[in-house]
Amino acid sequence: MSTTKLRINISLPATERNTLAKLAHRDRVPLATKAARLLELALGLEEDQIWEEVASLRDVKKARYLSHDQAWK
Repeated sequence: MSTTKLRINISLPATERNTLAKLAHRDRVPLATKAARLLELALGLEEDQIWEEVASLRDVKKARYLSHDQAWK
């Protein structure tokens, strides 16, 4: 049966492998599902850090502000 999802192989040290297995068991999900969910969360955090950097560069004195209506024209 084919899938549209990308499959990747990763090698984990024993400590991370054991932790991942315990988390998957705790949440009653397959190991791959738990790994995918944790990767999704990590990517979200990474994205948040990038947007924080962009916002901090724009947050300066005398910054030009737009109203909500102006921003969405």
